[in-house]
This record gives sequence, structure tokens and C-alpha cells, in this order.
Amino acid sequence: MTTIFFTGFPGFLGRELLPRVLARSSETRALCLVQSKFKRVAEDAVNELAAKEPSLKGRIELIEGDLTRKDLGLGSERDSIAKGVSEIYHLAAVYDLAVKREVGMAINVDGTRHLLDFARRCEKLERHQYVSTCYVSGKHPGIFREEDLDVGQRFNNYYEETKFLAEVLVRKAMEEGMPTSIYRPSIVVGDSKTGATQKYDGPYFVIRYLLKQRTSFALAPSTGDPTRTRLNIVPRDYVVDAIAHLSGLKGSLGKTYQLASSEPATIAELMDILSKTTGKRLIPVKLPEGFGRWALNRYPSLSNAFGMPGEVLDYFVHPTFYTAHVAETDLAGTGIHPAPPAELLARMTDFVRANPDISSSAMI
Repeated sequence: MTTIFFTGFPGFLGRELLPRVLARSSETRALCLVQSKFKRVAEDAVNELAAKEPSLKGRIELIEGDLTRKDLGLGSERDSIAKGVSEIYHLAAVYDLAVKREVGMAINVDGTRHLLDFARRCEKLERHQYVSTCYVSGKHPGIFREEDLDVGQRFNNYYEETKFLAEVLVRKAMEEGMPTSIYRPSIVVGDSKTGATQKYDGPYFVIRYLLKQRTSFALAPSTGDPTRTRLNIVPRDYVVDAIAHLSGLKGSLGKTYQLASSEPATIAELMDILSKTTGKRLIPVKLPEGFGRWALNRYPSLSNAFGMPGEVLDYFVHPTFYTAHVAETDLAGTGIHPAPPAELLARMTDFVRANPDISSSAMI
């Protein structure tokens, strides 16, 4: 039986991707590296998946471990486990714009370094599938292509910086011969059909803020030129469908895919859509660039009022445009593509209305 080693289960993407990968062959099983504090959640997820798809029963094994440890927390069993692994999916990371640098370094950078060391011990390794992010671009002005990585960029936060440093390690391993494919999603939001998500962050902060207003109008802080800046959002099902398909292609080996919208809406267009989906008339309040972030982070009461950390505002003046030519070419004819922003935001708004109490906390 073929064995894949999987990190990031039962996270936002991992929970949906794992059964898709296992569906390729009944002779494939998964070993999922799970922190002990998430073991119960992971066990429940495995049971739910097996109840939904009986063919998965007995094919998902949870292994307690920790990416931040050199041996992945596997101790003396690490090398014996590695010998049987033929494919690795590395999704685990801390997805938090306000993450502290030491936490981001431990999980995103050191965790990737330790996973790559594990991969080098896998004698049967055929593929290493690594999930990065478009935002390794940092604040690079202009076009950022799939083949780009180090373009002298500066970063908005430690999440971006540590994911960049992690991808540098992965690229180096590729140059040394590790058979790798890299996937860079843009801002991943809920399901395009149901709006379902595990946590509220990114655009959800804005939706929640608008829905909480008791009046028919809402103040909308604005900075930069909202007719030029674009917010690139893609639904979870698109990202999962894309990775599930692309990771199974022989031709995807060695490629980097930016799973982003090639026609993202401008901030002005998004605000117009949100005005319609939330039923609120938005009154723009022009702020100096950088002031909104400073004010939200400096005054907790202000951050609580708007329901979002200051780091979110950086993406309303984000200067980067992402190409997605490689993904679009290899996905041509599959029907796999991002949902239009208006359709997606309508589903997201409906979901927040029906589920107001979901947390914004990352799984760390």
C-alpha cells in the first residue's frame, strides 16, 4: 500500500484535500502528523470523513508529533516511518497576519526545514507537495509571477516574511533534486457554494463589522486609491480542487502554481458588492496611508469597535498583481476556476449572518 505523509490536518484546507487525495487509489493510506492538543479534533474529523465515505475507513492514521522539533516529535520512529513514505503534502503553517516573529519562525520556517529533512530520509519519495502563499511577494509593487520569489521585497508582517523564508528553503531543496510542486493560494475564503469557513479573518472582518452596525449606514475607513488596489480572494473549494488535480499530474513536477484570480476586484468594487450583500450604505472615511493600522493596533478599544487587527488594512493598499498563467494552463478544460467576487461575497455574507460566533483564532 502506498503511504503519503500529510501535515495540516484537520486544518481549513487539509480537511477537504486529504479525502480527495486518497480517492485516487484504494491502495493509498495517509499518515497525518498532528499536535497532541489537536488529537481529539483530528479524531473527530477522521470519523466524520469515514462516515461520509466508508472507503476511507482504516486508511487515515494519526501520528502525534510537532513540526517545531527536529525529529518532528517522532523520536526513534522517524526514520522507520520515513522509509515507507512515497509522497508528502505539507500544508501545516500558522496563518495569522498578526503572528509574532518567533512563532512564525518556529512553525513556518523551522517546521518546513524539519519537514524537508524528513523528506530527504524518505527512500521511496516520489513527490513533495508544498503549500505556500502568494504573499511571499510581500509589498512588491507591480506584477509578481509564478517563477518570482526573491525580488528584494519588503513585508507587511511576519506571516509573509516567514512564509517567504520557508519557500526559500523549499526552492533550495528543489534545486538539490527534491521532486516538488509549490502551490501559492491568494487570500482563501469559504466555500463558493455555502460560504462555510473554519474561522473569520481577512474579508470576514469587514463583513462582520458591517453586519454589526445597527443603522442602515456604516463608516468605511479608506486609504490609498480604492479604484486601483485589488483584493485577490479565492474560495476554499477552488484551492482544494486545484491542488487535488494538479498534484496528480506528472507534468506539475517542478512547477509553482499561483492559485489566484486573474481578474480580482478592486477595493471600490468590493465595497460596492458588500454594500449590496449586507444592506449597508457605506460612508468612506479617508485616512492617511498607514494611519489606520497604527490606530487599530495602538488602541484596543478602536480595534474592538471595528472587529479587526490593524494588519488587515495593509491589504486594502496592497500593490501587487499576481499572474496565474501556469495554473490556468494546467487546469484548462477541468472546469476548476475561482468563483466571481460578487457570487463569492454573497455566500460569505449569508454564512456570517447564519453563524455569527465563529472564532477568528488561528490553529497554533
